[in-house]
Amino acid sequence: MGRKWNNIKEKKASKDANTSRIYAKFGREIYVAAKQGEPDPELNQTLKFVLERAKTYSVPKHIVDRAIEKAKGGSEENYDELRYEGFGPNGSMVIVDALTNNVNRTASEVRAAFGKNGGNMGVSGSVAYMFDATAVIGMEGKSEEEIMEILMEADLDARDIIEEEDSVIVYAEPDQFHAVQEAFRGAGITEFTVAELTMLAQNDVELQEDDQAQFEKMIDAIEDLEDVQQVYHNVDLGE
Repeated sequence: MGRKWNNIKEKKASKDANTSRIYAKFGREIYVAAKQGEPDPELNQTLKFVLERAKTYSVPKHIVDRAIEKAKGGSEENYDELRYEGFGPNGSMVIVDALTNNVNRTASEVRAAFGKNGGNMGVSGSVAYMFDATAVIGMEGKSEEEIMEILMEADLDARDIIEEEDSVIVYAEPDQFHAVQEAFRGAGITEFTVAELTMLAQNDVELQEDDQAQFEKMIDAIEDLEDVQQVYHNVDLGE
């Protein structure tokens, strides 16, 4: 796959940590997951997954607890899950996932973030076919060979296994996310550097310096929107 996942995650986490934006986004996602099912992660796989992701981003416990208590308290606040697709300069493609309590507002804001920064929104399906839903799980302290052995013993397959600096990153089918994590836990691995369900581009594109600067400005504008939870793209931004 070739994507430097840890570098991407660390860049995003560093940026988000400075504004506490990531905490607000996780708070909303945890609330929605807890409200849609049981507020107990052992009985709600969606909530369990979100909490595992939150842990890798060091989301404080009080943020998690507050969101779950809000769901338990019967809050009438409801959110719709939306996906937008669009284009940036020179073949760049973007997928935007949002949680919103005002569909018209969010659509208008996402469209403006694209349009004001050299991009444009596409119709549903215009971009997503060039991406693959993928489980990404990373850990430290194990070699690629040890990870392969754990997966083989659990009769699990991976799309790819890549060593990145001190970490090993496993790319797997999304429906294998929990099974892969449980296999690692059974082997004594309890901490994960990455635990994501994401959309990975089938092919990355490289942009010239001016286009890349414009593209990054567009992505920043989209990510800054309150309702936007995740942004995926096919641009190789380098390390």
